[in-house]
Amino acid sequence: MSLGITDDASSGSSSSPFHCRSTTEWMEPGARILPCSKMAPSPVNGPGQQWAFQPAGNEAGLWWVAKESSDPAYNARPEYNRWLMPSFPLLSQHVVQDEKKVVHYVLLNAPWSVLCYYAEDLRLRLPLQALPNQASNWSDRVAKRLGVPSLLHEEVPNLPLDYYTCHFKVNKLAWFLGSNEQDTFFSSTQRHRILYEILATTPYGHLKQGEVGVDRLLSENVFAAAFPLHEGPFAVPADRLAPEILAERQVLFQYWARWRKWNRYQPLDHIRRYFGEKIALYFAWLGEYNPAPLQEICESEDQYQMCPLCKESPERSFHSIFMSLWAVTFLEYWKRMNATLAHRWDCSDFEDIEERPRPQFTAMAPMTMENPITGAEEPYFPKQNRVKRVMAGLMIIIMMIAVVVMFLISIILYRAIVSILVSRSGNFLFVASASRIASLTGSVVNLIFILILSKIYIALAHFLTKWEMHRTQTKYEDAFTFKVFVFQFVNFYSSPIYIAFFKGRFVGYPGHYKTLLGIRNEDCGAGGCLIELAQELLVIMVGKQVINNVQEIVIPKLKGWWQKYKLRSKKRKSKEAQLGLAQQVPWESNYELLVCEGLFDEYLEMVLQFGFITIFVAACPLAPLFALLNNWVEIRLDAQKFVCEYRRPVAERAQGIGIWFYILEVITHLAVISNAFLIAFTSDFLPRLYYQYTHASDLQGYVNFTLAYAPKHFASQHNVTCRYRAYRDESGRYLLTYWNLLAIRLGFIIVFEHVVFFIARLIDLMVPDIPESLQIKVKRERYLAKQALAENKVNLRASGLYSTLGSQ
Repeated sequence: MSLGITDDASSGSSSSPFHCRSTTEWMEPGARILPCSKMAPSPVNGPGQQWAFQPAGNEAGLWWVAKESSDPAYNARPEYNRWLMPSFPLLSQHVVQDEKKVVHYVLLNAPWSVLCYYAEDLRLRLPLQALPNQASNWSDRVAKRLGVPSLLHEEVPNLPLDYYTCHFKVNKLAWFLGSNEQDTFFSSTQRHRILYEILATTPYGHLKQGEVGVDRLLSENVFAAAFPLHEGPFAVPADRLAPEILAERQVLFQYWARWRKWNRYQPLDHIRRYFGEKIALYFAWLGEYNPAPLQEICESEDQYQMCPLCKESPERSFHSIFMSLWAVTFLEYWKRMNATLAHRWDCSDFEDIEERPRPQFTAMAPMTMENPITGAEEPYFPKQNRVKRVMAGLMIIIMMIAVVVMFLISIILYRAIVSILVSRSGNFLFVASASRIASLTGSVVNLIFILILSKIYIALAHFLTKWEMHRTQTKYEDAFTFKVFVFQFVNFYSSPIYIAFFKGRFVGYPGHYKTLLGIRNEDCGAGGCLIELAQELLVIMVGKQVINNVQEIVIPKLKGWWQKYKLRSKKRKSKEAQLGLAQQVPWESNYELLVCEGLFDEYLEMVLQFGFITIFVAACPLAPLFALLNNWVEIRLDAQKFVCEYRRPVAERAQGIGIWFYILEVITHLAVISNAFLIAFTSDFLPRLYYQYTHASDLQGYVNFTLAYAPKHFASQHNVTCRYRAYRDESGRYLLTYWNLLAIRLGFIIVFEHVVFFIARLIDLMVPDIPESLQIKVKRERYLAKQALAENKVNLRASGLYSTLGSQ
């Protein structure tokens, strides 16, 4: 793992840009330092490859960069290094210097005893018995039964084995598979996790002031970065090495991150082995989240000038029911798959140990208090003060939601004004399409407002969540996620909700039109509000997807170029050319990569998309198709960022996708209710059905049935007889038909919700969350663990130690 920082001040001279020196001036006298000669980089994967560091012996390599500065924060570094010495007795430093910067790269090595101690402390699971990897997808199983090749499956080299595992115990070391091979017993991600745990818990100053861990030093700019090294370059050399000897990063690039692999299943086990469970679970969820596209066919009828542009059929209701059930089924399927992956990746019983305080919390906490679990003095922030800040933050959220509503009103007024101006332009084409032009341009302007407000609020949510002083990172992330999602829900869905449920409901009738700020309330077009809602959804959802994908392609490239430009000066490039150094050493090339900023933005984008394709699917049946196309692109874009453009993140364990799953469940329930109201009140499905059963089954005269006559005083005042869409008499009062339809609509909503929720509950009861095959495997693991424990007791009895231990 590497920690990095740069010093902008010029500092001394160096005989070469890669000057290597001992770090004894940073350590106490007598400290054992690994000489630079023993740490010469060695090429991996054959000739022509980029240099990559290989740790000597059985130590795990960890790189970090420190800074020479007169800043007071520098005084914390020697103390931190002194505390690190018991865990990292072997250290070495590389210095890279040019006319502006001096960067120190320091390697930390943890010996075998330290790895074993922390593996037991962190409750890591290690293998007892190897199994063939039985991971498969449903299409593979179907293809095998049919005897045809699977178009989505591809053999990926170096497939990780599956194992029966149990929690590591040092006194049971001999029972673990491969325990005699100290170099390979712990995986690279496990070593990184252990080393990061040491760095994160090592104090460097006063414990009561929270001066603990590298995260605090990073937040105070004492160090600049902390990251594990990538395993060599991602590009495969020109001589095309055999797939079996490719490095893990090269395998991921060749079989996952390339665009040509868009139609292949993701190598999830390889992703987990390289990046850890948290990132692998995100890509597993994203791969399974494939909306089911259905297209509804419309037949237009031109018998009446005011008739709906599209005939509404029962297919719309069936489609809405289908998508609601798809959402429920998807979540149930994901629960089963999540349980399977969590067990296969040894995270099913993962429990976070007492989570350490956030560095920002320890730095800003006004007082200390004894931790009731650990008994140690820790920084403390009074709960009542936090509640006050949370309430103040909620008020700011409400104010921001009010701002969104104000922008929505401005868009409504914009459409009304533009429609009036265009209709008075005198141009026949513009006049005929005035309403459509106003609606389309309003959707584009609304998208611009949405994106601007989104950026502003995310920055505001960061500030508010930090100000609330949450103690742990988990609580901080949950609070931040809640704030952002609530705002983004209102920000992105307010306009579609207005069109779906409010537009055209408060228009009034001839002679009694209702106005907003002196402008008549807008009404739906002749085709109804569903067409305009579909247009709004496509502009917002597809427009957002296109903009996000362009940003994900362009912005990382620009950031990467700027990062390399800052770190590599012209003078240094000339020195490299003189010395014949065609390639950078890996710690430098890794330091020039971008910092991985986590998965929050990726999850938020997908969850908002999930809302679009479920909550409003009755209006836009094509939305799932656009979502599916976007997701194919999203997987490869994210894969390329993690493999090629990001520094390797520290592997994190996780049991699932966290709070996002509960948000998806909430959206699924809202989708059922929303689609019921859309079909009942926004579409013409129920009025047509009512007319078929009460008047004419062939719908002859239906348009006349939906039109009311303007009041007589309005007709006499304007000397014209006109009709409008409503169920009113000539005096403007509602007819009995209106109340009958209202009762039918409310009844339909109740029946629709109960049917969908009943089927969803039935699916939940019939499909267990944990597959039967997984339950058998769990029992087998427990049996093997008990056998190992029993054998250990037998050995203790035989050695005469068991009775002694029992007496104690």
